[in-house]
Parts: sequence; structure tokens; C-alpha cells
Amino acid sequence: QVQLVESGGGLVQAGGSLRLSCAASGRTFSNYAMGWFRQAPGKEREFVAAISKSGGMTYYADSVKGRFIISRDNAKNTVYLQMNSLKPEDTAVYLCAASPLGAGTSRGLYTYWGQGTQVTVSS
Repeated sequence: QVQLVESGGGLVQAGGSLRLSCAASGRTFSNYAMGWFRQAPGKEREFVAAISKSGGMTYYADSVKGRFIISRDNAKNTVYLQMNSLKPEDTAVYLCAASPLGAGTSRGLYTYWGQGTQVTVSS
């Protein structure tokens, strides 16, 4: 089992920045690729960003490319999502997820999920 706990969400004005963190425990963190997803009210959960087990490869949804940066610190068992130039349409619950298979955009790759942290961007 892998336990994931997100933090860092909050209310921010459009154009602002937030840094989300996801702390993992329970298994060897570096054995898992990590992803960030988000879910807005009434919408499907969507892929945001992913990072490979070593951190050498990253993937982004087109909607966040150039604004968000995913990174990880395997010594601290933590994955981060730096979110810049935030827009109201970025408002959602952000969830991190762990994949033993590898990084990718599909929800089906990810076995473990956190509870999420709310991000609200005001216009």
C-alpha cells in the first residue's frame, strides 16, 4: 500500500501561483511514477502532469503546458506541482496518484490516489 497526502491548495487570484505537494509513505517511493490529476465539479477527472520514477521524464496536459511544472524529490518521498499563471478554469480538486507501471496520461495506470487538495482561482 502507498499512502498519499496532498497539501498546498488554497484560494489565489488569477495570474498567481501555488505549489502543491504530495507526500508518500508505505512503499519505496522511487518504484512509482507519479501523476497529478484534477476534478472540477460536474466534470470528469482529468490528467494534469506526470513524472517518471527517476524524474527524468515529464508529461503535461496541453492546458497546463508552459505554466505548470511537476518535480519530485525521492529522498523526501514527495512530488510537487508548481502552478504559475493560474486561471479561473484551473479551479478544481487536485489529486496525486502513484503508478507502479510508469508515467502516463491514463487514470488506469495509477493504483494509489490521495484525497485531494482544493485549488480555487478567482478572476
